Amino acid sequence: MKSTILALCLLALGSGPAVARSVGPTPAPMPAPVPAPQDRPYPGVIHLTVDATDTAHHVFRVHETIPVQASGPMILLYPQWVPGNHSANGPLTELAGLILHANGKRLAWVRDPVNVFAFHIDVPQGVRTIDADFQRLAPVEPRVGRITMTHEMLDLEWNTVALYPAGYFSRDITFAPSITVRDGWRIGTALTPASTSGSTTAFKPVTFNTLVDSPLYAGHYFRRFNLDPGGPVPVWLDVVADHPRELDASPEAIAAHRALVQQAYKLFGSHHYNHYDFLLSLSDREGGIGLEHHRSSEDGTSEDYFTDWAHAYTGRDLLAHEYTHSWNGKFRRPADLWTPNFNVPMRDSLLWVYEGQTQYWGYVLAARSGLWTKQQALDALANVAATYDARIGRTWRPLEDTTNDPIIANRRPLSWMSWQRSEDYYSEGQLIWLDADTLIRQLSHGTKSLDTFARDFFGIDNGSYVTVTYTFDDIVHALNQVQPYDWATFLKTRLNGHGPGAPLDGLARGGYKLVYTDTPSPFFKENETRRHISDLTFSLGATVAKNGTLVGVLWDGPAFKAGLTDGARILAVNGTAYTAGRLADAITAARGTTAPIDLAVQNGYRYFTVHVDYHNGLRYPHLERIPGTPDRLGEILTPRR
Repeated sequence: MKSTILALCLLALGSGPAVARSVGPTPAPMPAPVPAPQDRPYPGVIHLTVDATDTAHHVFRVHETIPVQASGPMILLYPQWVPGNHSANGPLTELAGLILHANGKRLAWVRDPVNVFAFHIDVPQGVRTIDADFQRLAPVEPRVGRITMTHEMLDLEWNTVALYPAGYFSRDITFAPSITVRDGWRIGTALTPASTSGSTTAFKPVTFNTLVDSPLYAGHYFRRFNLDPGGPVPVWLDVVADHPRELDASPEAIAAHRALVQQAYKLFGSHHYNHYDFLLSLSDREGGIGLEHHRSSEDGTSEDYFTDWAHAYTGRDLLAHEYTHSWNGKFRRPADLWTPNFNVPMRDSLLWVYEGQTQYWGYVLAARSGLWTKQQALDALANVAATYDARIGRTWRPLEDTTNDPIIANRRPLSWMSWQRSEDYYSEGQLIWLDADTLIRQLSHGTKSLDTFARDFFGIDNGSYVTVTYTFDDIVHALNQVQPYDWATFLKTRLNGHGPGAPLDGLARGGYKLVYTDTPSPFFKENETRRHISDLTFSLGATVAKNGTLVGVLWDGPAFKAGLTDGARILAVNGTAYTAGRLADAITAARGTTAPIDLAVQNGYRYFTVHVDYHNGLRYPHLERIPGTPDRLGEILTPRR
C-alpha cells in the first residue's frame, strides 16, 4: 500500500523539478497592447470645440470631429502622461458622458481593460468622420482637485478636453481648436486666433503637441501688459483676477517683470518662441499653479500679488522659474522625458537638471530682475539650505531616486516628508547647481560661470522652438567645455551620496555660511504670515498651523521623539491655552534648562500630555558673510548690464 501511495504522489508531482506543475489557475491572456506611435502624418484635421460657459457647474462641454480614412478597428486615447507634471496624472476621472456618432448613428466604444486611457471602436464601412461628445467635469471643491473654473475665470488645459488617435506622434496630428466663453470675458493664450464671433474664438490649426503646450486663461477681469516693447518678439503678461482692483499693478511691479525678460535674454542669449505669454491668475478661489510651457507659462498665485507688492514677495520667483523652463525643459529636454505622444511613459532621471537648475535660475533671475531684493534672495536661500540640511531621509535615499517621486507619489501628501523625501531634486538640486556655479567661478578665476553654461547649452538655435534633447553625458561634456573638471564624479557624488547634511559647499565658496539665530528673517516671517503657520522646524522640529494643529513634524526631531505626528493639535502649553506666542515663549524659557516643555495634545479621539525635551531655544536660518572671502554669491545675484 505504501508503494502505491508513493507512486501516486510521484505521478501527481511529475518526475522532477523540470516537469513539476503547481495546482491552481493559470493567468488569462493579456489583451493586445495599444499600437506604438509612428512618425507619420495623420490624415485630415481634428476639429475640437469647447463650450466653457457653464461656470456654475464647472463643466467643459466638448465636441470633436475626427476624420478617418478606413473602416475597421480604431483606438482613441485620452492623454495620460502630462508634460510638466512628469507623471501619469491625466484627469481621466473627470471625463464623462462620452458618446460617439458616425453617419448620424451612435457608435459603440469599449474601454481597454488594461490601458484604461484607451477607447476601442469599430469604424463602419463608408464612415469618413467620427463625432465625439463628452464633458470634462472640473473639480467643484478643493478636496476633489485643483479648481480650474469659477464665476470669474477659468484655466483650460487642452489635454483635459481632447481624445486623439493612437498610433501617431502627437506632432503629426493637427487640431483646429475653438472655445466659447461667457459674454464679456477675455482670453490669454499662446495660440493664434483665426476668427472671433461673439464669445467664440477659433484658433489657427496647430499640431497636437503644440495645442497641449498652449493652455488658455479666460476671465471677466482681465488685463494685458506689454513686457518687451520693441523687443525681438512680443512678450505679454496676461492677468485674470477675482476683482478689478487686483489688476492694479504699480509701475514698479511691471518694471520688475520687464526686467525679468531682459535678464533672461542676457543670461541665455536667445529666445525659443515667436511670442510669449505669461498667463497669471490672481485668485483665492481658483487653485494656484505653476506649470511650464514653451510659449507661455501657466501660473496662479494670491489675489494680492500686485496690490500688496511690499509684502507679497515670498513666492515671487514663480514666474522666473516657469519662464526659465522655456529654455530648460521645453526647448532643451532630457531625452527620457521626451515622448512621441501623451500615452507613452516618461522617465524622470534628469529632473535634477530640468527642475533643479531651473529652480536655481528662478531664484537668480528673481534677484537680478528686482522681483526680489538681494537680501530677500539670500534669506530665501537660507531657508532652502536649512531645510535640506535637516532632511534626514538622505541617510537612506539618494537625491537621484527622488526624480521618481512624480510617478511614485504623484504629489500626494506624505506622513513623514523629511524621512521619505519628496521631489528633492528641485531645491537640493538647486544647491548642487550653486555648488557648480561657484566652483566654475573659483577655478576660472572669475572668467567663467554657470551663466556661460546657460548661454552655450540653452542658447543654441536662437528663435527655434523645436525641442533638442540631452543626456547626462551631454551635461558633463557641456560643463567641461566651460571649465575642465571631473564633472561626472562631481555630479554623481552629490546625486547618489548619503550626507550627512545638504550640499552646502556652494554657500561657503560663495562667501556665506548657514547660521541660526532666535529671530526670523523678514522673508521667513512673511512666509509664516502668508501660510498662517509657526515654522519651528529648526527648534521644536515641527510646523504648527494657526489653530495649533501640527502640519509638519521632523523625523527624529524633538517633537517626533515626544510622540507627536502630523494632525495632532496642541491645546495647551505648560498648562495655558495654546497660542503661537505662548509656544515660542515656552521654547525660549526652556533654553539652557532641564525642564521639559509640556504640551496638552489632541490626536483624533485621544487626549494626552507630552513632555518635549528641547533646550536650545528658537532657531531661524540666516546666511552670514564669511569675512575675507570673495562674495561670489552676491555677484551671482547682481543684475547683468
